[in-house]
Amino acid sequence: MCSSDLTVTQVVRKRELISLQRLSKETFEDANQFEAAFDLGLLRVEDFANDREAETFVNYASMLGDDGESATCAIAVHRQWAIATDDQKAISFFQREAPHLQILTSLEIIKYWSEMTNAAPDELRCVLSNIRTRGRYVTHRRHPLLAWWQEAIA
Repeated sequence: MCSSDLTVTQVVRKRELISLQRLSKETFEDANQFEAAFDLGLLRVEDFANDREAETFVNYASMLGDDGESATCAIAVHRQWAIATDDQKAISFFQREAPHLQILTSLEIIKYWSEMTNAAPDELRCVLSNIRTRGRYVTHRRHPLLAWWQEAIA
């Protein structure tokens, strides 16, 4: 894995912002931080650049039933970008539809960040705890980094 731009689709941005705003007041700050990430240039947002991407999105959405994952894959396929997702159904779908694209999970991204920044164990534990509670993240029991997650969050 190497450093690159972090991009979300317009579909994902809207859906995540709505989800964050619906949650308790405590997580309203999370919505503000999410939007600030765009303002600071930490995250970019992309929309469909042409009819081919939009058509692929519609086709994928009918098969996957998830607009965010479908939009992500449609744009990634046409632009030859890597994909980050934790959704097992989406991962299986992407592996069939676009086996040439790299698929990353949250744990791979966080592990990479922790190694590149030499994150202190307490900082890493806090980040992982926030992901688990605020993001309602549950590690898949067959995830290759499950042991790393369990050790880091303990």
